[in-house]
Amino acid sequence: MTDSHRHTQSHHHTHTHHHGGHHATDFDWDALGTHLEHEAETNRPVYEQAAAWIAERVPAPQGVRRVLDIGSGPGLITCMLAEAFPDAEVVAVDGTPALLERARARAERSGLGERVRTLVAEVPDELGSLGEADLVWAANSLHHVGDQRAALTGFAGLLRPGGTVALFEGGLAPRHLPRDIGIGRPGLEARLEAVRSEWFTEMREALPGAKPEVEDWSALLAAAGLTPGGSRSFLLDLPAPLPAAARELVVETFGRQREVFADRLADDEDVATLERLLDARDPAGLAQRPDVFLLQARTLHIAHRPA
Repeated sequence: MTDSHRHTQSHHHTHTHHHGGHHATDFDWDALGTHLEHEAETNRPVYEQAAAWIAERVPAPQGVRRVLDIGSGPGLITCMLAEAFPDAEVVAVDGTPALLERARARAERSGLGERVRTLVAEVPDELGSLGEADLVWAANSLHHVGDQRAALTGFAGLLRPGGTVALFEGGLAPRHLPRDIGIGRPGLEARLEAVRSEWFTEMREALPGAKPEVEDWSALLAAAGLTPGGSRSFLLDLPAPLPAAARELVVETFGRQREVFADRLADDEDVATLERLLDARDPAGLAQRPDVFLLQARTLHIAHRPA
């Protein structure tokens, strides 16, 4: 299990992989490392706001001595958590060693190397190897586990008395373009979202030990023996014209959507529109058009173990 810190939320981001000839649960996380870093950098304001909101609601912020970032990916959020909780050891947990190498390098560059550790572990099978924590953070990674209820029970079992689980799951799909972009049939992003939703369902069903679950995250956290502490959605609102780094992320995102979803689009015109959007020389493409924006909401759920 790995985070995308964009895999852009319950697969409203793009934890994506080539569809043709590959299983829906296959992800080359190493190859996605740079994209995950771009996504996390762009979403930094969301994660910083979320960390501050958590700090206001944990029973004793100064008592947060150990944090587990489960599905850490390349470690930007790990380092942000180390900054938000300056007395804590923060452990980046991921199943991909190459992503943890990125996390370790980022921590060293940020002067956080003494407090940030990395741990190769697969979730949920190796939860027992992670040790206790005061805060368990899982951002857009739980949906890569077949039995989400059992995984949450495992997260709860890691908590020290008074500890907190912070779960980023759900929200609203990102939007990047007006409904009518002047090429192709209006409503392309809505049709892409429908295809992405169908793909996400198939991905979930194909996971080992997959169990259907009503995605009432507060209820699932309560079923894990925790006391729900509230939910909040955080908005990323980057209006047009986008800065260069955010525009690059949008181009990457549409490129991955073409790789994964093009064969699922019912309309050849939509495929042709995607090709034009990804043509850097086309004035109507994402690299040049002035109306590209980035708007999305991610939802955070927290719950506490009784002190």
